[in-house]
Amino acid sequence: MSFAFFDLDHTLLPFDTQALFCDFVLKRERWRTWRHLEFVPVALVKACRLVRTVTAKRAFLGYLAGMKRETLAAYAKEFAEQCVKPWVYPELLAIIEEHRKASRVLVLNTASPDFYANEIARVLGFAHCIATRVELPEYLPSWPVVIGENNKHEAKIAAMKNALPAVAHASVETLRDSWSYSDSAADLPLLEFVGNAVLVHPNASLTAIGKARGWPILQPARPYSGKLGDMAAVVTQMFGLY
Repeated sequence: MSFAFFDLDHTLLPFDTQALFCDFVLKRERWRTWRHLEFVPVALVKACRLVRTVTAKRAFLGYLAGMKRETLAAYAKEFAEQCVKPWVYPELLAIIEEHRKASRVLVLNTASPDFYANEIARVLGFAHCIATRVELPEYLPSWPVVIGENNKHEAKIAAMKNALPAVAHASVETLRDSWSYSDSAADLPLLEFVGNAVLVHPNASLTAIGKARGWPILQPARPYSGKLGDMAAVVTQMFGLY
């Protein structure tokens, strides 16, 4: 048994799914847009690196405040089935299928919230999903609680080993025959965990690392151009205007 580990945002599809899910929700409940007023000051402080990423993530999720857990679950299911799958790069869908035919265990490992990441994993046929765990009471609070660590950097490896004994006890030979896919230098621990790392639209620094190590680089077509195009997509999605 070997594995294929995939990051989600900007790896399987060209967007940040937190912004994309926000776009999905606000198109159905437009009144929630005003709740971003609470997030803006946190975002500014985060830009100055004065608050942790997980704090900003909790603040951003404030637009869901007051939503019933059952409603959120229904939205997550519809989002994965109707919005995310059509946006996944066809090249990555083909790669997923190749690994499935090779009998590799497919694992989605993402910093995105688990309430929709689990649904995306289901729709795309992943065996497992490792994501940032968010506490879901009957009605969501203004700042949802993150359970444990934000699933990023080395935390991705720790969470995966904790959840999947087969990964925790995988032999050197198994990992040498396993694969990881990501766009971000934050995922270097995940990329270095296996014998076969593949980069998807990496930035300049990660591109340099990848070229030095002989890692393949994929650049599937995106619906925007460059970093500014990505930022414009995030902003419009945050306000349900994409």
